Amino acid sequence: MNKLLSLPAWADDERVHAIVETPRGSTCKIDFDPELGFFTLSKPLMSGLSYPYDWGFIPSTRAPDGDPLDVLIIHDAQTYPGVVLKCRPVGILEVEQKAHGKKERNDRIFAVPDRSPAETELMDIRHLPSRACDELEQFFRATNALENKQLKFLGWRGPRRAVKTIKRLSR
Repeated sequence: MNKLLSLPAWADDERVHAIVETPRGSTCKIDFDPELGFFTLSKPLMSGLSYPYDWGFIPSTRAPDGDPLDVLIIHDAQTYPGVVLKCRPVGILEVEQKAHGKKERNDRIFAVPDRSPAETELMDIRHLPSRACDELEQFFRATNALENKQLKFLGWRGPRRAVKTIKRLSR
């Protein structure tokens, strides 16, 4: 399991590896703990809240918060913690997070698995209906509400910015 973090970020020239931590529909956040080499419970979500899509990370990257780069994997399938998906980046939500008086970037990459027929036409996250983007922002706010973290959304950007960010943060 510890090899999950050392998996290359890029599967090929167009697709990244995305490792699922928290599957869609989950009412708690699950994190991969590299010291234990297992997935652990991070926190329960507020009542009535569940993950709209698979949540995970891109291996061999390091975001400004010290963790691997976050990724929301947009597809209809239900997976499990530890599943590795080859995904095409479709955008990024740039986020500034403030906690305990400290500000840092904590962007979210959005990606679509290459074996997801229902989402193959999604090429740019900015083509989602504005309501869907608003709901995703509210979801991110709600998942951080009980931790006294404040999020400032800096903007939705397309696949080129997502790819550039992944390459910049790859180790």
